[in-house]
Amino acid sequence: MITFAGNPINILGPASEKGTEAQDFVAVKQDLSSFRLSDLPKDKVKVISVAPSIDTGICSLQTIFFNQEATKYKDDVELIQITVDLPFAQKRYCAAEGIDNLTVISDYQTHDFGMKYGFLIEGLKLLTRGVVIIDKNNTIQYVEYVKEVTTEPNYEAALEVMKTLI
Repeated sequence: MITFAGNPINILGPASEKGTEAQDFVAVKQDLSSFRLSDLPKDKVKVISVAPSIDTGICSLQTIFFNQEATKYKDDVELIQITVDLPFAQKRYCAAEGIDNLTVISDYQTHDFGMKYGFLIEGLKLLTRGVVIIDKNNTIQYVEYVKEVTTEPNYEAALEVMKTLI
């Protein structure tokens, strides 16, 4: 069960599972152009950091953490941060916080990622917090749905899996 500030929440879409093929999805980049998972380099591991809103404390910590990690692994890994914030807010946040090593995208328009990967919070239309790691063969190798949305993901576990795939 996933909770948000101690209250149970329902998540829409099927849960992502290790060993399944990663589905393509469409989101919006900060310049309002389309982002597709399938447009990323095939020879890189993909780490998708999922958060409700980039402007909250825990989401900010998560984004900053993965931005720092991106510098270490940029030749082998595509690190993506996805929220439902408007691209304008994401762009402002990234400029203010120096977020320039990972791709920050928005699922605000169609919630395509949230529905396909099982991260959309019913009613709130925010994404629940988590991490998805996809290998070079487009297979999901790690999924974390953080049990309490107001806490950080297990960074160590995610990085451990990521390192085995590069």
